[in-house]
Amino acid sequence: MQYNFTKLKSDLSSTEAWLQKELGSIRTNRANPSILDSVRVEAYGSDMPISGVASMTNEDPRTIRISPWDQALVKSIEKSITVANLGVSVSVDDKGIRVSFPELTGERRKEIVKTAKEKFEQARIQVRKHRDEVMSDIDKKEKEGGMSEDEKFRFKADAQKQIDESSKKLADAMDKKEKEILS
Repeated sequence: MQYNFTKLKSDLSSTEAWLQKELGSIRTNRANPSILDSVRVEAYGSDMPISGVASMTNEDPRTIRISPWDQALVKSIEKSITVANLGVSVSVDDKGIRVSFPELTGERRKEIVKTAKEKFEQARIQVRKHRDEVMSDIDKKEKEGGMSEDEKFRFKADAQKQIDESSKKLADAMDKKEKEILS
């Protein structure tokens, strides 16, 4: 008998992708347009992401230039970024909007690392939940007579190997982000 690990692999990869997205949206010392992904702009009667109404480029390591496709949305974009309270300064000029990232203090860096670690812990909890689901499913199939005890232990070992690989990827992503924040 073979155990189907497709759902586990899918769940683990979605958890890894979620953590990557969350860590990408956490501010570091460099300006990164993905930080603005969570900001929604009131445009054309609905809430839209900034990337849906403007182009974003890095002007320099600490500045993002936002060029709205419709100049009438400049004030709305400026207001949305200000309300989001990202710790950035926003200024409007004739070309669009300039978002400047101030130098991070040591205390602020520690707060940001703490936030990143909270996201990392959420991802680890998800991985443990996926592991528990698979392990209980394997136990259930063995009790129903769908597999032998030897197969049960082999499948559990295979599942744990996949869990360990995923956990290592999550830890590596967190370590990389922590170094990025503290540098």
